[in-house]
Amino acid sequence: MVAKPKLCYIHGRGRIESVCWLLAAAGVECEEEFLETREQYEKLQKDGCLLFCQVHLVEIDRMVLTQTRAILSYLAARYNLHGRDLKETLRFLSDRESTCLVRIYMYADGILNLMMMAFKTRISNIPTIKKFLQPGSQRKLPPG
Repeated sequence: MVAKPKLCYIHGRGRIESVCWLLAAAGVECEEEFLETREQYEKLQKDGCLLFCQVHLVEIDRMVLTQTRAILSYLAARYNLHGRDLKETLRFLSDRESTCLVRIYMYADGILNLMMMAFKTRISNIPTIKKFLQPGSQRKLPPG
C-alpha cells in the first residue's frame, strides 16, 4: 500500500490550496498536519525539513518538497496529470478543454501576487515607512 502524502502547513488559506486542489483532481487522499506553535516550526527547521525556512511542505515518496511550483510539478508528473511525454504535456497545457491544471498553476502564482499587494499596502501605511516614502524625503537612499 502506498503511503498517503502528508501536508504540513499553517492552518488557513494560502499557497497550499493549489496543492490540495491538484491532489483532489488526482483522486488522492492526504494527511494534514497543522503548525499551531512556534515549537513545531522550529522542530521542522532543526530536522532539516524546511528548504529556505519555508512552510508549507509535502512529504511524499520519502521526499520532503517545500516550494509550491516544485510540488505541483512533481504531483502532476507523479499522478500522470501532465501526459506521457513532452508533446502530450504541451498539448494538454495548450488544450482549452483541459484547463484545470493550468488554472491551478495560475492560482498558485496569483495568490502570491495578491498577498504581496496586501503586504505592500499594509507596510506603506506604517507611519515611519510612510514618512520614508514621501516624495522629496531626505531619508531615501541616494540613487545609484
